[in-house]
Parts: sequence; structure tokens; C-alpha cells
Amino acid sequence: MEKSDPIAIICVCDNHYAILLAALIKSIEVNHHSGEKLEFFIVEDGITNKNKTRIRNASNQEVTTIHWMAMSECLPKDAKLPVDKSSLPLNIYTRLFIPHFIPKHIKKIIFLDVDMIMLEDVSKLWHTDLGNNIVGAVQDQFIQVVTRWGGISNYEELGIPADNKYFNAGLMVLDIDKWEKADITNKVLTCLTQHKKHAVFQDQYGLNAVLALHWQELDPLWNRFAYSEEERPFLIHFTGRKPIYKSYEFSEKYKEIFFSYLNMTAWKNFKPIGESSRYLKKFYNILEKLRNLIGIK
Repeated sequence: MEKSDPIAIICVCDNHYAILLAALIKSIEVNHHSGEKLEFFIVEDGITNKNKTRIRNASNQEVTTIHWMAMSECLPKDAKLPVDKSSLPLNIYTRLFIPHFIPKHIKKIIFLDVDMIMLEDVSKLWHTDLGNNIVGAVQDQFIQVVTRWGGISNYEELGIPADNKYFNAGLMVLDIDKWEKADITNKVLTCLTQHKKHAVFQDQYGLNAVLALHWQELDPLWNRFAYSEEERPFLIHFTGRKPIYKSYEFSEKYKEIFFSYLNMTAWKNFKPIGESSRYLKKFYNILEKLRNLIGIK
């Protein structure tokens, strides 16, 4: 990539987590000091026009461009998404289709979960050399290797070494051309269909199973969970309870960092909310999966 090319970043977000997206975008902007423009592609799963406007108005439009993409238009019409029993949103599978709906001129893109805050210049991540690998990612802080619980329990069947590292799919640098040539999307979907009972963490299982020998390990500071103790990680990943909830139970320092960026957006002075909204979101996620399973649009 040329130094002057925009840095392409993609996220998938519903309206409930629009507040997290706003803080993430602001953290990326504030810590970006090289000359590239930032180009965000947001696959939105029902984000209201009001929240889109709030996010856009909070961004530095001299540096940042936001492209809104409806999730319904990003998935192939004949796509059959695996339906698991978890309360994770169905939209998590959208990342598998990125190379199929992203503008064709983009050959490389950074995927980020929205429950993140970036504290390092995204340019350093963008210019990471992937070598011959298809994606760059960070070893999962909890699972670590395929043999751990939540990893790839049928690793022997798939021909994966027992000591093979397992990556967290919340942050990935994707080489679009290599992904398409290797037909990763179809391979992951096939893997999830054939080995569904082994997929503890849904598409993350499939990505690790298919890309086991084809991912570039990044500096672990690029994806540190909220229970970490690093003084200054490059990126904080709020897995589990999010800092917008009163029940958040991880690093208070990281929570303060999150709110320092959120206060630069239209959600300034937002106060953490109770559990009812979190449980309603989980219920809605399960309902959407049931609707998908029986074919209701």
C-alpha cells in the first residue's frame, strides 16, 4: 500500500452498540498522527439515522470518511448463515463476507469489533507486513492454543498441530486478494456446517480452523482484553461486560479511558446503564437467529 492511500477499516454494528462505535472511531482519530486519511465502512444492522448523524458529527470530517452499508445488502441473497445457540448477534457472520461486498479497489482492510478502544496509531497496524499470510491477528489472550477449551477440539481431525496458536477474530488485517483466491468464506461456512458441535465461539472457530497455518501473528498489545494489566496496550478489547453497563467488572483504568473518548462524542456525560437493556439485546439476538432458522424475513 502507498503511504498516501486511505486506511480502510470495517466494523459491524447494531443500534444498541452505536455508542461503542462512536467511542472507537474517536479513539482511532485522536491517536492517528500520520498523513493517511481514514475510511470507515460500517455495516449497520438497524442503526438509526439519528445515531448515524451523531457519529458522523463527532468525527473529524477532514480526516475521516464514513460509508454506511446496510447489513441486508452485504450478505449474498443465497447465503445460509450457521445458526448457533448462543446469544451473540447473527451479524457476527458478516465479517466472513467482507471481500464479497467491499468496493473492489480495496485490497486490504482492518476489521475491528466495535467493543474496542485504540490507543496507538492505526497506521502502524495498517502497514504491518503479512508476508504470504491471508490475515494478521493476535493470539487470543484466553484460549491461546487450539487445545484449550473454546479452541479447536477436533484439531487432530483437521490436521492442525496441538501447539498451534489460536487467534482472536475481533481484530484482523485482511489481504482481500489472498482471501478470495483461497476461497476462505466458503471454506469457513463449510467447516461450520460440518463441525458445528465443535464450534464454541462460532465463526472464530471456523476462521481458526481454516486459517490455522495462514495467519500472521501480531504484537499482542494490538488486542488486549479488559482484564489485562498492561500499562498502555495498543488496543483495549472489552470482551464480556461492556463499560456502558453498571455490571462492568474489569479494569477501572480501561473504563476511564473508554469514557474519555466517549465524552468527545454526542454521548458526552453518558452514565452506565442497568442489566435490563443488556438482557433485552441478548433476547433479541436469539429471536433473530430463530427467525433466520425458520426463514422469516
